[in-house]
Amino acid sequence: MPRGDGITGRRWLLAVLLGIAATAGAVGPNPATRQLLKAEADACRAFEAGNADALRRALTADFTLVDSHGSVTNLAQNLAEVAAREPFYEEFRNHDQQVRLYGDIALIVGITSVRGRAGGEPFAASFRYTDTWIRRDGKWLLAASHASRLP
Repeated sequence: MPRGDGITGRRWLLAVLLGIAATAGAVGPNPATRQLLKAEADACRAFEAGNADALRRALTADFTLVDSHGSVTNLAQNLAEVAAREPFYEEFRNHDQQVRLYGDIALIVGITSVRGRAGGEPFAASFRYTDTWIRRDGKWLLAASHASRLP
């Protein structure tokens, strides 16, 4: 410990403790959380790229989406929208995610930011979302999603 008055010693101890805390937090999420967040990022890329086949592999057969208008859509409707690229996404990104794992079920609450064109008109918006994921045969699949538009 550095020499000097008690304040300097306490500052040094505080710096060491903060360094330990920062290092402990840098370990990162557990393997299941990493796999889940990768699956979610892959689904975002499928929306952005208009890749309905990739999206089909990420969703359950009974997938439902409650959109920001309160409408409920199913797997076929979502895949058709993605394949038609209407809306056309230039950006489809999830961030500020909080993950809760319950064995083979997981919830993710976060924000989706999108930018693109719909009906030929540009748009940009952010949505608070809740995704419900299930793990089947070691693979995470999105079963349900709910989105609320942020002001």
